[in-house]
Amino acid sequence: MHHRAVFRFRLLPVLALLLAGLSPWDRLAAQQPAAPAAPPPPPSVTVAQPVQRGIAEWDEFTGRFEAVDTVELRARVSGYMTEVHFTDGQMVKAGDVLFVIDPRPFQRTVERLRAELAATKARFDFAQKDYDRARPLAKSESISEQVLQQRQRDLSDTEATMQAGQASLAAAELDLEFTRVVAPISGRVSRKLVSIGNYVTGASATGTLLTVIISQDPIQFYFDLSEADYLKYFRLGKAGTGSNYRENPTQVFAGLQDEKNFPHPGTLDFVDNRIDQSTGSLRGRAVFRNEKGLFTPGLFGRIRLAGSGEYQAVMVPDGAIATDQTNRFVYTVADDGTVAYKPVTLGPIVDGLRVIRSGVTTTDWVIVNGIQRARTGGKVTPQRSKLGDPAQAALLK
Repeated sequence: MHHRAVFRFRLLPVLALLLAGLSPWDRLAAQQPAAPAAPPPPPSVTVAQPVQRGIAEWDEFTGRFEAVDTVELRARVSGYMTEVHFTDGQMVKAGDVLFVIDPRPFQRTVERLRAELAATKARFDFAQKDYDRARPLAKSESISEQVLQQRQRDLSDTEATMQAGQASLAAAELDLEFTRVVAPISGRVSRKLVSIGNYVTGASATGTLLTVIISQDPIQFYFDLSEADYLKYFRLGKAGTGSNYRENPTQVFAGLQDEKNFPHPGTLDFVDNRIDQSTGSLRGRAVFRNEKGLFTPGLFGRIRLAGSGEYQAVMVPDGAIATDQTNRFVYTVADDGTVAYKPVTLGPIVDGLRVIRSGVTTTDWVIVNGIQRARTGGKVTPQRSKLGDPAQAALLK
């Protein structure tokens, strides 16, 4: 304890000497606490006023492309396959010969029936002349009425036999024609399901399936409308702000899985006449040109259909929209830099901008970049910009 007291007394003169070398102002500053640091400036954000444009909204639906015509090619006569005249998957035209079934048995049948018909026709000609000779003899009573009736019956029987022969010959010629299986439509053929040398069975509905042909151009696109969509389009048509799709073709646009936009124009040409009760949807159909063969039946796609008449819409970048647990909102900035919270009702995205149905006007300054640095009631340093400027577009990327 004694040594510590001595140390304190020896330190006091040293401090006194040090303080004696300072000016009064320096001594006063040394006695006062340090001043607090200046607060940081408000964070910088980019603001812009919403733009107002005349737009028409578009609704999007998903569906699949289907061929206008699909034909299952089946054998109509029985026999052995002798020829195949196409390559699997190639394009064919209506009338092209695709298969040949051995025609020789059918050719022999046609030749036999032609000969039989010729003989029957000769008997018919003889019976006709015999009857013509008997008619005046019966009037002069040179022959009895019974003989005349007999010759008339022979003529009728021979005529009926000749007509039956003509029908049999026509059927045999048709069977002979069916040995050459031709494409009934133009389109792309599938693979051959029967090879040369196999026996095929002909029938109207259960004949051997040979291949399938599907048409390519034009091609149809089927999609489903909800009941709400149906009511909306119906009322738009009645109000004159939308197209009456049942009476007039309506333009639509299609896009594929690897396409962001909808570059393929088409026409809505059919809407079904009843709503499917199991799904609550209404089937719609559009038709597209397919000269290049891009679309193939079964391909998934998206379709865009006009969902409103043209109107003036307030629009902001979609990146300016924030969300909490219940609402979508934007931040606006007052002239003094104060941030305000404004709930908004959203519409679709059109040309990269989000439609705002309610919540802001074109006079508001909306934070379009830096919303993560903004807080309701807080201060920011706004950097004003204009939507559509190249610099603004680069900033929002």
